[in-house]
Amino acid sequence: MHIYKILRPEDWAELERLGETSGAPVDVADGFVHFSTAGQVAETAAKHFAGEEGLILAAFDTEALGEALKWEVSRGGAEFPHLYAPLRRADVIWHAPLPLVGGVHVFPEGM
Repeated sequence: MHIYKILRPEDWAELERLGETSGAPVDVADGFVHFSTAGQVAETAAKHFAGEEGLILAAFDTEALGEALKWEVSRGGAEFPHLYAPLRRADVIWHAPLPLVGGVHVFPEGM
């Protein structure tokens, strides 16, 4: 199963430069890296990244992340994937720009 991380340009640049990161400030504060499923990621973008340009959407395979990936109840009682380990560039399956069109983020086809 694929899960997704939305990264701001500076967070993506850090991941590219260092090969791993503890995540965005919210990830560091919460003690884990926040992910979303395909069914959750558009709501995540609207709620936490509204109006932001230059975002990168990165896909990860749940099996490759191993036991550090936990499914925990979050907003609305839904289970979200949380990674209790650094986010590693080597684990990115693919990444793509997340353009903002008419105030809404447009996700890649076939996600």
